[in-house]
Amino acid sequence: MVSGRVADFVLLVVTVVELGLLFVLVPRFTATDWIYLVQHLLVLGIALTRHPPRAQDRSRASTVAVVVSYAYPYAQVALLRWGSGHAVWPTAGVLLVTVAAGLSLASLLALGRGFGLRPALRQLATTGPYRLVRHPIYLAYVLADVGYNLTEWAPGSVLVMLMGWASLVYRIHAEERILSQDAAWTDYRASVRYRLIPRLW
Repeated sequence: MVSGRVADFVLLVVTVVELGLLFVLVPRFTATDWIYLVQHLLVLGIALTRHPPRAQDRSRASTVAVVVSYAYPYAQVALLRWGSGHAVWPTAGVLLVTVAAGLSLASLLALGRGFGLRPALRQLATTGPYRLVRHPIYLAYVLADVGYNLTEWAPGSVLVMLMGWASLVYRIHAEERILSQDAAWTDYRASVRYRLIPRLW
């Protein structure tokens, strides 16, 4: 019970820090930024009301993967602010980031109080975007990353992005090991065949 309360507090702190960074890094809010703001406020509510997990991966490797996957988007922004980036296709980039924001919010609404930082089993989400792929929030991360790099990219930011994607792949495998303890997992995995990218993986 104590570890669960600590995890809730950590999620609360991480979300507050992310909200602070959003206000600091974004000089003018667009529709996409407002979607992300709503999403962060939703996570704050989840942190205060979610149930303790039935199972959880507390390994050091999972901790590292979680830290990397939360830090790498901000590392990309920092690299682009310190150096010069190259625009590729800003219009398509903004469109992808907006789609990613909507997908992330829809996924979070479907997951509800099952959301957490560490791989854990609270409840098995099977509705909304979870009918498309088994990890739609991570698909939203990938789409947003591609979008941001179409808007502006640098070799260093692409390298950081690839490290972040490696952490997401690790988290997917770790989460599925935990979720397989749910009796409904086998049927869900059979009905939703793809983890991250439809018809690919």
